[in-house]
Amino acid sequence: MTTKPERLGRLHNASVSTVALNPDSLPAETNLPPVPPLPNKKSVSDLSRKATLTDNTLHGGEGESAIPEDKKEEAYENVEDDWQHDKRNPRNWSGKKKWLCVGIASFYTFVTPLSSSIMAPALPYIALDLGITSETVVALTLSIFLLSFALAPLFYAPLSEIYGRKWVLDISNIFFIAFNFGCAFAPSTGALVGLRFLCGWVGAAPLAVGGGIIGDLFSEKDRAPGMALYSLGPLIGPAIGPVMGGYLAETVGWKYCFILVGALSAAAGVLGVPLLRESYAPVIRLRLAKGMSPEEAIKHHPHLQAAHDPSKKWAIMRENLERPFILLTRSIICFALSLYMALVYGIYYLMFATFPELFATVYGFSSGSTGLTYLGLGLGFILATALGGHYGNVVYLALVKKNNGVSKPEYRLPALIFGSLFAPIGLFWYGWSAQAGIHWIMPIIGCGIFGFGLMAVFLPIQLYLVDTYTYAASALSAASVVRSLLGFAFPLFASQMFDVMGLGGGNSFLAGLSILFGIPFPIWLWFRGEQMRARSSLTR
Repeated sequence: MTTKPERLGRLHNASVSTVALNPDSLPAETNLPPVPPLPNKKSVSDLSRKATLTDNTLHGGEGESAIPEDKKEEAYENVEDDWQHDKRNPRNWSGKKKWLCVGIASFYTFVTPLSSSIMAPALPYIALDLGITSETVVALTLSIFLLSFALAPLFYAPLSEIYGRKWVLDISNIFFIAFNFGCAFAPSTGALVGLRFLCGWVGAAPLAVGGGIIGDLFSEKDRAPGMALYSLGPLIGPAIGPVMGGYLAETVGWKYCFILVGALSAAAGVLGVPLLRESYAPVIRLRLAKGMSPEEAIKHHPHLQAAHDPSKKWAIMRENLERPFILLTRSIICFALSLYMALVYGIYYLMFATFPELFATVYGFSSGSTGLTYLGLGLGFILATALGGHYGNVVYLALVKKNNGVSKPEYRLPALIFGSLFAPIGLFWYGWSAQAGIHWIMPIIGCGIFGFGLMAVFLPIQLYLVDTYTYAASALSAASVVRSLLGFAFPLFASQMFDVMGLGGGNSFLAGLSILFGIPFPIWLWFRGEQMRARSSLTR
C-alpha cells in the first residue's frame, strides 16, 4: 500500500491546477499566491502543459488538474489512490455525459444574459406605462441589471468552492425565476429598477461557475470546443433578446418579456436539477471520502471545516473580493486587457440603447422589426465563434508545436491582434451609414462586423488571462467587474453623446478608442509579455 505522501506526489506530478474560461466565472482560490521561484526553473505546470499538448495518448483524467493547489491535500486524503483514472473523475466521464453538462451549463448562460437586453425594444412602452420621462432613468431600467451582474460573481466563485457548482446554479435559478416574474408585475419605476438589480445578482451565477464546469470536465487540449459553446451564450443571448422582446412588446405587452425569461429559466431548471451533475473535484472527493455531504465530512478535513465556520466565511469572501482588485492595480497586463474588453463590451450595450430610436425614427421600423436588427450582432458572434475560434486555436497549436510542444500565453495574441481590427471597422461602418440614412442593411452589416470583432477579441483575452495568472479565476473576475461596469455605464450617456456628436462622429470616437486600447498593447505584449510575466509574483 502506498503512503499518503507517495499518493500525493504521484498525483501532483501528473497534474497541475487549472481553471476554465469563463468569463466571469471560474473558481477562485482562497489564499494570495506566494512569490514564485526564479523564472529560469521550469515549473510543474510548464512540464504538465507540454505533456498535455504533445502526448496524444493521455487519458481523460490526465493532464492538468481542475483541483486548486491549496485544496489537493485534503481532497486526496482517504480517497482512492488512482483518482486520475477513476471513472468518477469528471475528466473521465463519457463524452455524452460531459457534453450534456456543457449543454445545460451553456443554456443557463444563454438565458440569464438574455434577460439583460430583452426589454430594450420595449423601453418606450415601459416608460409610457410607468410614467418615466427621463431618458437616463429609462436607460437605467435596462443597464442596472449589469451593475449587479458585475459584482455578484465575486461572491459566487468562493461559494461554488464550498458547496459545489450544482448547488449554486440550482438555488440561484429559483430566485432568478421569481425576480423575473416580479419584474413583470412591478407597480412602479422603483420596484422595476430594484427587481432588475436582483435579477442581475442571481443571474450572474451561471457565468460565475459555468466556466469552472468546463475546466472541471476538460483538459487544456480538449477545452476549446466546450469553451466556445459556453462563451457564445453570454453574447448571443443579449443579441437575440431584443428580437423576442420587440415582438412581445408590440403584440402582447412588455410584461411578457419577463414572463418569457422566467419560463425559459424554469425550463433550464427542469433540465439542470435532475441531469446536471456536480463536477468540482474537491467536493466530489470529499463526498466519496466519507460517503456523506461536505458538511458532514468537514470534521475530517480542516480546510472545508474552515470554509463552513461562520466566523471564517467572511474572511474567505474578503480574500476573494480583494484579489481581483490586487490584480487590476498591480498588473498592467490584467488592467490593460480588462479595460479593452470592457470598452468593446460597453459599446455593445450602448448599441442596445440606440437601436430602437435609430431604426424607428430614421427607417420607420416597428418595435418588432427593430428587434430583428439585433440579429446582425448575433450573426457576427456566430461567425467569430465558428471561424475565429477555430483558426485562432490552429495558430496557437502551430506555435506550440514550433516551440517543441511548450505553450506560452503569448501564442494567444495573434488571434487577438487580428480580431481587434474588426471592432473599429464595424463602428465606422455602422455610424456613418446610419447618419447618412442609406439602406437599413448597411448599419446592420456594420453591427455584424463589430459583433465579429467583439467575439474575436473576447476569446483570446480570456485564454491569455487564464494561461498567465496563478489565480486565473480572480483575473477573469477582475475583467468581468470592469466589463460589466462599463456595460452598465455606457447606455446612460449614449443619448447625450450622439445628440452632440451625431451617430457618425460618436461612433468614430468610439472606434478611435478601440484602436487606441486594442491594437498597440497586444503587439507590444507579443514582444515583451514573457519578460513582464517573469518579473511578476502574480503570474504562473
